[in-house]
Amino acid sequence: MTPEHDGARERARFWRHPAVPETDLLKARYVTHRFSRHVHDGYAIGLIVAGVEEFDYRGTLHRAGAGELVLVNPDSVHTGQAGTPGGWAYRMLYPSVEALAGIAAELDAPLATPYFPHQVVRDPEVAALLGRAHQAAERGDALAASTLSRTLFAKLLSRHAAPRPDASPPGAGRQAVREAMALLHESLLDPPTLEALAAAVGVRPFPLLRAFKAVTGLPPHAYLTSLRVRQARRLLLEGVRPAQVAADVGFTDQAHLNRHFKRVVGVPPAAYQKAAGTYKTGYLPSS
Repeated sequence: MTPEHDGARERARFWRHPAVPETDLLKARYVTHRFSRHVHDGYAIGLIVAGVEEFDYRGTLHRAGAGELVLVNPDSVHTGQAGTPGGWAYRMLYPSVEALAGIAAELDAPLATPYFPHQVVRDPEVAALLGRAHQAAERGDALAASTLSRTLFAKLLSRHAAPRPDASPPGAGRQAVREAMALLHESLLDPPTLEALAAAVGVRPFPLLRAFKAVTGLPPHAYLTSLRVRQARRLLLEGVRPAQVAADVGFTDQAHLNRHFKRVVGVPPAAYQKAAGTYKTGYLPSS
């Protein structure tokens, strides 16, 4: 498969795992590209192959260099950009929560929802295993890719996972945010103002804004953008044309979709759709 973007300095290739359900892969080299603040439904697990990636994770700045692992938990706000002038290259896997929870259950690990407390880890054995698993998936070697990927996830869980901490906000604020999130899920095309959103859940605007950011890591407008990108991924997988997807999820036009989609996913919508079609497995990806 040819790279989805191949300029003089940057390139990115996205595809579906040929054998492990609910897992996407990305192989990329970025120099000027910056990932905006966003979250994933599932995990983002990667190996830095060259250079340095710098990323903000829940308000803390991290730097990951060649040979180090990057571990991002679901629903955790993070960014991504070059940590050196030459940028960085990496191989990423995006397993869903269900995929890792299933492996944890097979291992009899007491982790209903696995959690990685450290976002940058140096573990040469696991790093080498990730590289081999990713390369096997790139070749389309289903047996090797599935075996190596499951072995990789098992080692990550046994060595680097821990019980998820309880970071819930006070009950009243949590309930207001939950209701506000539900309203935004229903309002992709015609979202309310912050004032209208706050009135709908029975609180004042600034307290809602503070509580919303405490729970999700994002202000409501950025959370709405992440919802739109997430729905765009689902529609693209169903074969809907990018221009129609933009209209269906509330972006102004296709250029608006392209800009936000690439800042979150790392490749343009058309490239995502083409690659996903090449590696169809019948499963939706983690966003």
